[in-house]
Amino acid sequence: MAKYRAIPDGYMTVGEVAKKMGTTVRTLQYYDKEGLLSPSAESEGGRRLYTNKDLVTLHQILSLKSLGFSLDDIKQRLISLETPADVATALTEQADNIREKIEHLTDSLTAIEQLKTEVLQMQTVNFKKYADIIVNLQIKNDSYYLIKRFDDDTLDHIRNQFTRESGLDFMDRFNRLSDEIVQLQKENVLPESEKCQQVVKEYWGLIMEFTNGDMSMLPKLMEIGNIDIATNSWEERQKIVNDYLEPALQVYFSKLGVNPFEEAE
Repeated sequence: MAKYRAIPDGYMTVGEVAKKMGTTVRTLQYYDKEGLLSPSAESEGGRRLYTNKDLVTLHQILSLKSLGFSLDDIKQRLISLETPADVATALTEQADNIREKIEHLTDSLTAIEQLKTEVLQMQTVNFKKYADIIVNLQIKNDSYYLIKRFDDDTLDHIRNQFTRESGLDFMDRFNRLSDEIVQLQKENVLPESEKCQQVVKEYWGLIMEFTNGDMSMLPKLMEIGNIDIATNSWEERQKIVNDYLEPALQVYFSKLGVNPFEEAE
């Protein structure tokens, strides 16, 4: 480290750097101690001296810190600033980190706004349901608003029946099959056709998987699935599915010689 009797042009004291960069002398001393940013020079009186290059490095550190990186992470991410390409690379990485942070913050904001909407629509305080909604918002399950239609017993069943991963897998299969049913409806495929009945068999299999064979749950599922007026795209699709499935299920149960819905009433 170079030493100077006086402070030459192009050098700044630790206090000047702290003021320029909106940080504190104590923070800069700590970064020096931790090996993140050491002064480029020192006066004979022991004053730490920094250069404009040090300011750019400090900007890297402060930016990464504001994004939530630990000091150990920052040490690994600091990029040498010897050439214009080095500086551009450092700025590119900072920009990428900021974009990622913005994406996470945007997702968080969206989840908060959605939860607020659901809380107001529910009209009653139910922290158990709030927690379920939060979890489903975090994993971006588009069907999260179904939770408010479930009673506590059904929600307890879901919690016991599915893990986070298996629940997502179930919803993926349910939505895929619902899309197939909507397509059958568009193509005017008859309910008694082999193609339709195969899809109905898979759909009924999902219902049995959901209930774990507990027929006493069927009336609740019928009530939950009864959609008079659709208020969102999921409900619009499900209304189409319900209308198409009703006669198709009658054909399916007629062939089986049993109607589980009638037995469950």
